[in-house]
Amino acid sequence: MIINEAPPFKELSLNNYLFNDESLKLYEEYISKTLGYVQKFLASRKFYKGDDLEEIRSNRSKARLVDIHSSSPIDKALRELDDLYISNAIAFHNPNYVAHLNCPITLPSIVAEIIATSVNTAVETWDQSTSATFIEQEVIRWICNEFQLGNQADGVFTSGGTQSNFMALLMARDHYAFEKFGINIKQHGWSDQVSKFRIFCSEKSHFSIKKNAALLGMGYDAVVPVKVDDKMRMDAEELVLAIEKTKQEGNLPIAVVATLGTTDYGSFDPIQTIGKIAKEQDMWLHVDGAYGGCYVLTETHKHYFEGANMADSVTIDFHKTLFQPVSCSAFLAKNKQHFQYVSYYADYLNPLEDKDTERPNLIEKSIQTTRRFDALKVWLTLKTLGTKTIASYLEEVHELAKRVHEHLHNNPNFETAHVPELSTVVFRYKNSEAAHEPTHDKVNLHIKNTLFKAGKASIASTKLNGNIYLKFTLLNPKNTINNLLNIIEMIEETGKKYQPKTEAL
Repeated sequence: MIINEAPPFKELSLNNYLFNDESLKLYEEYISKTLGYVQKFLASRKFYKGDDLEEIRSNRSKARLVDIHSSSPIDKALRELDDLYISNAIAFHNPNYVAHLNCPITLPSIVAEIIATSVNTAVETWDQSTSATFIEQEVIRWICNEFQLGNQADGVFTSGGTQSNFMALLMARDHYAFEKFGINIKQHGWSDQVSKFRIFCSEKSHFSIKKNAALLGMGYDAVVPVKVDDKMRMDAEELVLAIEKTKQEGNLPIAVVATLGTTDYGSFDPIQTIGKIAKEQDMWLHVDGAYGGCYVLTETHKHYFEGANMADSVTIDFHKTLFQPVSCSAFLAKNKQHFQYVSYYADYLNPLEDKDTERPNLIEKSIQTTRRFDALKVWLTLKTLGTKTIASYLEEVHELAKRVHEHLHNNPNFETAHVPELSTVVFRYKNSEAAHEPTHDKVNLHIKNTLFKAGKASIASTKLNGNIYLKFTLLNPKNTINNLLNIIEMIEETGKKYQPKTEAL
């Protein structure tokens, strides 16, 4: 009796849209038709077509899933999608988009997305991912080496900086509890000692530090914010004072988070000094390099990373400064043994008795189970562009930030908040004739909202000392100083036209 090695699929019917070798022509047709809408999106000269409240309300209605009981042509669905979403999408590649940490993306990373999505590899276990496992491991090895974390370092891809920071705080907490008190939180849960644990970070650090402390059951109060200097960097002397004060209160300093590239200011905490303090105090050192981490590839910023090799863990977002599609982030640990705090062995998935160093299961390092093959984007980008090209992109946007700051600093109608160390510029329109702070806040919010709603420019805002400031986040190396000066001119013109009731400018 002969058994066919590969039994054929059921005969393909007109309504069979599952992806396989028999639906390849339909796949090509769908891709081709979709490409037309992407081309139309790229052809637009505006970052956003503009904000209209009636259209927003209409689009809420258009998004509803009605009449979905039977199949419908892809052409109809794509037209509806274009009307609802594509034509309303924010174009991060547009030079007038300077708001948030969204970068234009590399062509190899898009190719990788197509491959990863089409093949649909899940990378949690060897029997699902096979050699995709090696690609993720190699990308992790590469970035660990860039941070000089040593031979025992390891890491895993995550959904973003918030999840990576979560893993860091979890490891710091569980490791301290086990090493100092013999408490196995993973096995036995909470204890009274843990309620005294304290984590230190800059007052300008990412909100996820406090958020994750709360999610870990430690509460917001477990995070001690440390004052910054005039460059928006953690003040090391203030850190020492905060640690001593915490001890006097009967609490336990267990970890410090040093930020390499704060979200608002792009500032680099003095990692070498902070690292020495952390080691002297026997504290876990976490480096949040979600924004600035990829600048380790540049010559211009190498000095900021001196001492980063002391880190026990590192967060890095490739979807911020390696020009990758979201999401694409990684968490690194200096000692791979610390992944024991997140590992679990499930009988149906990765039983302990099947542990095989030749065929590793990446789920042992992850708090996620099902994960996309995001490492492929980075791997293919590195293989195609090389690190020197990526570094040149990063140096380009840093140079743009410096030039924008210089122009704003020399314009009497603007006030700058800092000298940029990365690619972020924080400033506000402040007509010299006005002295009323609430007036400045109203004007700057008006500028931001007016330019966005008109589809002219997307600018972010933040607060400094309770006052509203505007923010450029420059991540597009295709941008030009002339274009950015044009946005500044639009800001100035919009500010001059606005006449608040409280005080005229």
